[in-house]
Amino acid sequence: MGAVTVAVDANGADLGPAEVAAGAAIAAIRGVRVVLYGPAEQIGAAPEGVEVVDAPVSIAKVPDPARAVRATRRASIVQVAAAVAAGDADAFVSGGSTGAALAAGLFEVKRARGIYRPALATPVPIPGNPITFLDVGANVEVRSEHLVQFAFMGAALAQTVLGVARPRVALLSNGEEPTKGTAVVVEAHAMLAERTRGSAALEFVGNIEGTDLTRGAADVVVTDGFTGNVSLKLLEGLSQTLLGAVREAALSSPRAKAGGLLLRPALRGLRDQIDPEGAGGAYLLGLRRLGVVPHGRFTRRGFSQAILLAARGVSGDLAGRTHASLEAAGALRRAPAGAGAPSGSAASVPSP
Repeated sequence: MGAVTVAVDANGADLGPAEVAAGAAIAAIRGVRVVLYGPAEQIGAAPEGVEVVDAPVSIAKVPDPARAVRATRRASIVQVAAAVAAGDADAFVSGGSTGAALAAGLFEVKRARGIYRPALATPVPIPGNPITFLDVGANVEVRSEHLVQFAFMGAALAQTVLGVARPRVALLSNGEEPTKGTAVVVEAHAMLAERTRGSAALEFVGNIEGTDLTRGAADVVVTDGFTGNVSLKLLEGLSQTLLGAVREAALSSPRAKAGGLLLRPALRGLRDQIDPEGAGGAYLLGLRRLGVVPHGRFTRRGFSQAILLAARGVSGDLAGRTHASLEAAGALRRAPAGAGAPSGSAASVPSP
């Protein structure tokens, strides 16, 4: 990973820029070159292997991120995305506003040729059955052709990051039958069944229900950004609540405490396995280069994992493999004759 450079937006994180800088220092020790954009006064001395660019302006909390990206060129997220677009960095990481990261990625890095919409895809660390889940927040509303592209994006991610040779891909719906779900899901099912017939890149296994998310029914699960975001947060919240309940039960009596001491190593391993910070965040797929969006509430551990996640994606040529998979399946958008705005232009920015 030594040759990979990741540009990191230090603004917008709940624990402040100094915590992001601490995460960057951990990633630098692991061999990633980090360029950190944020308020130098709050970041302090640059850790070894980390370059600090003073960028105190933040648009992480603005209500209209697309307008702010166009109007605020000095904003840290804009400078981060511009560095990637110029080739000064290989990928970017931003734990601020997802909308700002998406808008900056679209305006600066731009969509890859033939991509309808970028998607946020995250590895979900379900014990024994990890899945790649997308879209988890970039597109509240989608069309069937968007879901088809998300399927191939997710399969490329599962291959590159999780090492799944031929991922099983499913659509999230309210029933397993091909006729279940919204009109968009039903149409996407038919399109995927046709596009993936005989495919070496993935195996389309049809629809799965919410109860199947944790059962290993698929390696990649595809849905719209609204459903995906709600589902992901439900999974995260439930896992933390269950761990808290186990901890409370283990402290409820002297006998329970004795048993808890014996279980502590196993429970600590389980906690680390399902901790969202361990996954590092979500890949922003469909751009010409990679972006990673971690939770703003992450600690230094989560931000270091996000930077390492970005570096792994670059090393595995995730952007190139994603595009090649879509092209091989004939799933890329064909520009109409005399098309106006180019890919990634202001006219084509979706609502975050």
